[in-house]
Amino acid sequence: EGVTSVKPGDHVVPCYTPQCNKPECIYCMSPKTNLCPCIRATQGKGVMPDGTSRFTDAEGNTIYHFMGCSTFSEYTVLAEVSCAKIDPKMALDKACLFGCGVSTGLGAVWNTTKVETN
Repeated sequence: EGVTSVKPGDHVVPCYTPQCNKPECIYCMSPKTNLCPCIRATQGKGVMPDGTSRFTDAEGNTIYHFMGCSTFSEYTVLAEVSCAKIDPKMALDKACLFGCGVSTGLGAVWNTTKVETN
């Protein structure tokens, strides 16, 4: 409900630290950080931006989202801002690496050590 940037069937990579990309967001507009606060207040509490969880166990007890993505589960629910739409031709078993692991490692290397090509 209210989601406009992705639709059922789209291929997406879940983003642990998403960016709202709003012009008024100083974090998204900064070339030095990607620590957008748009969902950080609820992310660490294990709930969606509206303060609710979408998961329950067989007894109806709340299961909290892990860091806003819950990507250690077979199925998940994400905030719209946490979905990075990708080309459907990209293999999902390779695209998943860009959600956090590879981008964090590459970003650390490129930005900290100032790697240059020959």
